[in-house]
Amino acid sequence: MQSKNLNIIGAGLVGSLLSIYLAKRGHKVNVFERRPDIRKNRISAGKSINLALSDRGWKGLEGVGIADEIKKVGIPMKGRLIHTQDGKTNFQAYGKDGQAIYSVSRGGLNCVLMDLAEKSGVTFHFNEKCTGIDLAAGSSHFENTETKKQTTGQADHTFGTDGAFSAVRLQIQLSTDRFDYKQSYLEYGYKELRIPPVPRTLQNPSGEFALEQHALHIWPRGNFMLIALPNMDKSFTCTLFFPFEGKPSFTELNTEEKMLHFFEATFPDAVRLMPTLAKDYFSNPSSSLVTVKCFPWSYQDKFLLMGDAAHAIVPFYGQGMNCGFEDCVVLNQLMDKHSDDMKSVFAAFETTRKPNSDAIADLAVANFVEMRDRVSDPKFILQKKIETLFSQKYPDKWIPLYSMVTYSPHIPYSIALKEGEKQEAIMQKILALPGIERNWDSAEVEAEILKYLK
Repeated sequence: MQSKNLNIIGAGLVGSLLSIYLAKRGHKVNVFERRPDIRKNRISAGKSINLALSDRGWKGLEGVGIADEIKKVGIPMKGRLIHTQDGKTNFQAYGKDGQAIYSVSRGGLNCVLMDLAEKSGVTFHFNEKCTGIDLAAGSSHFENTETKKQTTGQADHTFGTDGAFSAVRLQIQLSTDRFDYKQSYLEYGYKELRIPPVPRTLQNPSGEFALEQHALHIWPRGNFMLIALPNMDKSFTCTLFFPFEGKPSFTELNTEEKMLHFFEATFPDAVRLMPTLAKDYFSNPSSSLVTVKCFPWSYQDKFLLMGDAAHAIVPFYGQGMNCGFEDCVVLNQLMDKHSDDMKSVFAAFETTRKPNSDAIADLAVANFVEMRDRVSDPKFILQKKIETLFSQKYPDKWIPLYSMVTYSPHIPYSIALKEGEKQEAIMQKILALPGIERNWDSAEVEAEILKYLK
């Protein structure tokens, strides 16, 4: 197959993984990134939520033979550990025995992917800000953020993987009036905090995790929540998802006294583990949560949007990175199918992925309500017990929605959404049965679910 010159704009997770796929197909790949090389200038704290790598993401990594390398920088989380306000905890497994999602650092994973990409022959160009594109010519214009030197990148095909606020997408949008675009924000933001390892002692020279390391910790509080994911250095990256305005809110907690009083009353078991809470809270930014839907994602065979540039989603299903990595898998499959005829590949890619990216975007917003509120509701906990028991007995008839999204890469997101809506309607009928709290594991309840599935 003839080698082509391919440009990728954006050296984040999706752009770096995509570059490996394309280089392994024998193409010459150049990646342009507006930031400095993060391997030399590591991302500062407060700008990134830890990521949850699950089966769709692993499939993307396995496709280029690098899954084993990435497992070295991840920690398996087997379920949620719910922290109630009175200090009690409740563990909720994510799936079957042996199933887990992996906590990974965005910056750490990105560094590993770029190293592996360079070993595959990819060339990276840093500090190169995209200032414009020429759709007809298939060229991209850059300005070096340090030297201010302007250059033009010519390629047979260009991929825009430059994130939720994509410069490539904006340029395509400005270049044509045949472009649908919708951007929506939650009224909530997020702020990154930290739980350090337990201090080292002579008896424990390496320090230890302050919390259970193989769990995603959640402090659900109805209208907001705190989460914590483990890191390789035995710390936890915490993220407060909180309203921007109102009571309580980021705007209201504007002094150290107010903030500490609120945390001590609301997250008492967490605040004891956060010695740098005040510094982290006031030093780290309060960032926005955005969903982006747009179409088309391509222009002829010249440009194609992928990852967050095409479909940015909020992080509450842990699928943003996984969905982007799945983009790479699907694109690679289509390149096989169409023998690298990029016009056919681009057209098939956007029509195949658009319904699925819209579905996971909607699921992610809905899961925010579940995580911040329903996970501590006795009725919700009972529902999950019923679903787990029934799916164990009838795995061919019932795969829980979370398992469809997280552990079933063969099931498209759009199908998972439809099946999940059907399951939720059935479960609401089951939970309304008299005496369900006592008889939830009875043959009668089982028969009732089977009746609704016919």
